[in-house]
Amino acid sequence: MQIIDDTDRRILRVLQVDGRISNAELARRCNLSPAACFERVKRLKDRKVITRYAALIDPVSAERGLLIFIEVLLDRTTGDVFDAFAEAVKRQPEILECHMVAGGFDYLIKARVADMDAYRIFLGDILVKMPGVRETRTYAVLEEVKATTVLPL
Repeated sequence: MQIIDDTDRRILRVLQVDGRISNAELARRCNLSPAACFERVKRLKDRKVITRYAALIDPVSAERGLLIFIEVLLDRTTGDVFDAFAEAVKRQPEILECHMVAGGFDYLIKARVADMDAYRIFLGDILVKMPGVRETRTYAVLEEVKATTVLPL
């Protein structure tokens, strides 16, 4: 079953770059009538292909200039520990992403804080006190070579 066709892909490519584009302009760029374009976008939303729209904010302007990746190793790999850790992560606004991974550690976290002092507070007061955390390894980003939200379609 094909979830999206070539016309949907054209629409999604444009919307990923400019989510505030008018329906008329989107239709023009995708070679559709405004009515057909509107219906396709509505269908993509209804089928949860388009999950939401958001404003992308400059992290430095928002005083979140330091990007950190953290490997987290849990003391036990049981369902209750995974669940408790995941719930604790969801409550922390500094954590942008958290992924359970296969390999030498259990989770990879992507976080943004103001600076290294703020990270030290986050690490000592929050992260290492989360349920099940045995060990962490921190990687401070020196340069973002590529950061995008655009999926290749």
